[in-house]
Amino acid sequence: MNPFNEDKYLMNTYKRYPIKVVRAKGTRLWDQDGKEYLDFLSGIAVLNLGHCHPKIVEAVKDQAERFFHVSNLFYVDPQLELAKRICENSFGGKVFFCNSGAEANEAAIKLARKWAKQNRGPHSYKIITFYGSFHGRTLATLTATAQQKFHQGFDPLMPGFVYCPYDDPEALLKAIDDETCAVMLEVIQGEGGVIVPSDGFLKEVRRICDEKGILLVLDEVQTGMGRTGKLFGYQNWGFEPDIMTLAKALGGGLPLGAMVAKEKIASAFSPGDHASTFGGNPLSCRAGCVVFQELLEGGILENCKRQSDYLFEHLKEIAQRNSKIKEIRGKGLMIGIELEGPWAEKVVYECLGKGLILNAPNQRVLRLLPPLIVSQSDCDLFLEIFEGVLSRI
Repeated sequence: MNPFNEDKYLMNTYKRYPIKVVRAKGTRLWDQDGKEYLDFLSGIAVLNLGHCHPKIVEAVKDQAERFFHVSNLFYVDPQLELAKRICENSFGGKVFFCNSGAEANEAAIKLARKWAKQNRGPHSYKIITFYGSFHGRTLATLTATAQQKFHQGFDPLMPGFVYCPYDDPEALLKAIDDETCAVMLEVIQGEGGVIVPSDGFLKEVRRICDEKGILLVLDEVQTGMGRTGKLFGYQNWGFEPDIMTLAKALGGGLPLGAMVAKEKIASAFSPGDHASTFGGNPLSCRAGCVVFQELLEGGILENCKRQSDYLFEHLKEIAQRNSKIKEIRGKGLMIGIELEGPWAEKVVYECLGKGLILNAPNQRVLRLLPPLIVSQSDCDLFLEIFEGVLSRI
């Protein structure tokens, strides 16, 4: 039974933890009973600067006193400033703002197809994605997601998506034909279990796309905005995409997504081809500007790398003491712990009882996504609780 009786009004689309959050600050949450939790999930990779970062709060308050919304029929400074920061710190190009990762990926799918019609011919429309991927839950992004468990009950899915094994360049080459317009992938598969590609795979995908004259679309919804220790995940591997999608941490906790494309690709869109009523909302963009400033100037990326090294070192020590751990993988503060058995959900709920918030994308993998401001003492508390729980499973 739900102790809060909230399910009387909320649709059954989430498996919620039995907690009602009433306050949050930094790396901590508090529930309705005053219990404190260490948040190693960050609202699922959203709160990279932690909860209620004072500079975000100040910026949003200031913007709220000016105006909330005027529509995209007008230019507004917060949107222009954020677009400039994204372009100057990535591969250039132009930005389309929306509200979520799924919306950003929808925009990327449309742009890739529109560009292909103009540059590859009227029959170029197929997009190759990879098994284990996750790109959203709208109909197009659900179809792009190459995981059968998300498809059940939603047939017929959209045509035009081809699935390929991840980290397999030869399979990718075989999947490309004259109707292919783009390859779309995550640099690290998050919902797929924090799957990190082998060295050279992503650069080889870039080379193949160039050779075949098709676009490379990167879903950086989870890996972007410092999560991997670089501002954008692709920067760890020394190549550039044609299109990139962002969301989650971009708005610092406010709804904000973006699709970024090289200028020659972006020019395929004309007014009316795509739109979003609330996309690039001034409140969200003010928050996004603060996120960029803190990531670039506040020592956040350096802390991410430092705490990542600390966690990996000590998790490997725990793995040596506990045979239930099969593998520890990830990059930056996006860490997956694969277990030898289907115990992940049990570990999550046991940790929750001890005041630690984690996540399990599947029954064998735990996912750590702490705020990038996490301290060594926070990491020590996580390690203490986690090892204690794991030893009792």
